[in-house]
Amino acid sequence: MHATLPLLRNTDFPRLRRGRLETLQVNLGYRCNQSCVHCHVAAGPDRTEQMSAETVEAVLSVLERQGILTLDLTGGAPELNPQFRHIVNTARALRVRVIDRCNLTILEEPNQEDLAAFLADHQVEIVASLPCYLEENVDRQRGKGVFETSIRALRRLNALGYGHADSGLILNLVYNPQGAALPPPQEQLESDYNRHLAEHYGISFNRLYTLTNMPIQRFGSMLISKGQFQQYMTLLRGAHQETNLDGVMCRTLASIDWRGFLHDCDFNQMLGIPLSVPGKLKVHVSRLGDLDLEGNPIAVAEHCYGCTAGQGSSCGGALG
Repeated sequence: MHATLPLLRNTDFPRLRRGRLETLQVNLGYRCNQSCVHCHVAAGPDRTEQMSAETVEAVLSVLERQGILTLDLTGGAPELNPQFRHIVNTARALRVRVIDRCNLTILEEPNQEDLAAFLADHQVEIVASLPCYLEENVDRQRGKGVFETSIRALRRLNALGYGHADSGLILNLVYNPQGAALPPPQEQLESDYNRHLAEHYGISFNRLYTLTNMPIQRFGSMLISKGQFQQYMTLLRGAHQETNLDGVMCRTLASIDWRGFLHDCDFNQMLGIPLSVPGKLKVHVSRLGDLDLEGNPIAVAEHCYGCTAGQGSSCGGALG
């Protein structure tokens, strides 16, 4: 795989500083039941990295002591970590909002037959990958049969109450482009998803998030192989919107890798860029309680233009 960090280090991206920490985004490991072309984590079935029980306890301790509002669980497929249900149980007991970044197909994996019911019982908010509402496009990006399995999973979640107004069970979908292009306007695409999925499959959901593909890891390496890396960076830089800077997720979020070290965002984590704390090279989550991150500088590089291009992009969808 081609390394992208050397192409991203030198940047004139605007300087940013942190606000109050509200969200911990925790990567529970890189193991996944899929290997998607656009995956900025380069996750897959053969990856073995996973967060240990000791590090999970350190995360839970921070949640309890720091008054964190949201726990955002990612992977790989976060549900494949043996500690997944324990961390959900404990966080919800603390009245923390829990988000599961779910690829949908995990609901049909062996030993995960009761996963959907578990998520519903604990009122876990699901952010589910469905990069298109057309079968051909999804299977091209994520593998043959993935769309069909995803539709079955969505119907199962709907049957539990997910995606229905006033149920309290939030089901949001995620779109990302098929290649080196910016996402279309989120509101219009959400309307298209709603109409198509309801008419053809009887599926409902709450919101659609549009995400920009980041020029790092697997997707970035593909761009380099095709000679499209600089062209894509020119697209991102040219579409930069200054107004998106106020809404970027790194202002109120800290990303924790599977070893427990802190980063300013999930993308910096994948590039090995640690969270900026003066005088420290790396900060472990077990030390987070000793720090006041508000006002600290945020580590930026060229890939940050992916978050401010066009309508903007964050883990909560478009910014503009």
